Amino acid sequence: MKEFKILAVVVILSLITYWGVEPFAHSQMHKHVEGHNFVYDGTADIADASKDKVAAKKAFWGEVNQIAKLPGNAAAGEALFATCMGCHNGAGINMGGVIPPVLDHAGSLYDKNYLIALIKDPAMASNVDHKYANTMMHPMGAVQAMVTTPQQIADVVAYIKAKKVGKMTPQVAYEEACGRCHANRYGNLTQLGATPKFKTEKEALAHQMKVLDEQDLIKKYMGKLPPDLSIMIRARSEQYMETFIENPQTQLPGTSMPRVGLTKEGYEEVKAYLEETGDPSKDARHAIGPWVILFFVIFTILAYFWKKHHWKDLH
Repeated sequence: MKEFKILAVVVILSLITYWGVEPFAHSQMHKHVEGHNFVYDGTADIADASKDKVAAKKAFWGEVNQIAKLPGNAAAGEALFATCMGCHNGAGINMGGVIPPVLDHAGSLYDKNYLIALIKDPAMASNVDHKYANTMMHPMGAVQAMVTTPQQIADVVAYIKAKKVGKMTPQVAYEEACGRCHANRYGNLTQLGATPKFKTEKEALAHQMKVLDEQDLIKKYMGKLPPDLSIMIRARSEQYMETFIENPQTQLPGTSMPRVGLTKEGYEEVKAYLEETGDPSKDARHAIGPWVILFFVIFTILAYFWKKHHWKDLH
């Protein structure tokens, strides 16, 4: 019994040390950020805004929330949406520093309020207005001149939410939401999409040059090249990932990374792909875990009886 008492003392002291020290250290190194469950109504932006921007944020999100109450006409929005296809056509042409996203699943990926805000003022919606003295200078700023009235905005978003929807694979969700800026080498993805197989080294080098040119444009636009996300799911906690994707400014104030406006469901699809590439053994590891614990329990019992048998004459 003496050994069990010693073991119990060691375990208790270890737990006290871990739970007393580790959370404190983490709290000092990483501030706690509350998530908002991917709801975009301006509450977080207004609360985090500097004093000189609170009024502007309140006015902007107040208008967005009013537009969200309008009954959108998807049929009328279809014609207006056609103007978006001049840029969002999947051609892979860099415009203003980044390739415009494909909108095939925009209705499923992105929140309704966020889409309204994005059309109304892209810089304010994506929470990177600190980069622009005039938010019309945003690469997507021209949309403000094409879709101007609250009803037009409501109609376009109604069309997107009604027609640009559908079941996505995790990879498609990742490519549409993140892939234009972030590479994923474990998924064989660059900022230009999946890397094809080449017949000659010359073709491979030519493609690599295109990727490097695209990365230079993104670097110029963002200030630096966004990180490869291959193992990001393992490098950061789930809480950090969720709050960062929901609103990058909460974790990195002043960052150039825009908020992408994912719905909760869209985020889950993106996370699934990051887990697939960054932690492909997760399911197998979880499946074998109970068996490993069972092994240690049986081993401990057998070791105890072995010790008791061989030490019985020594006590």
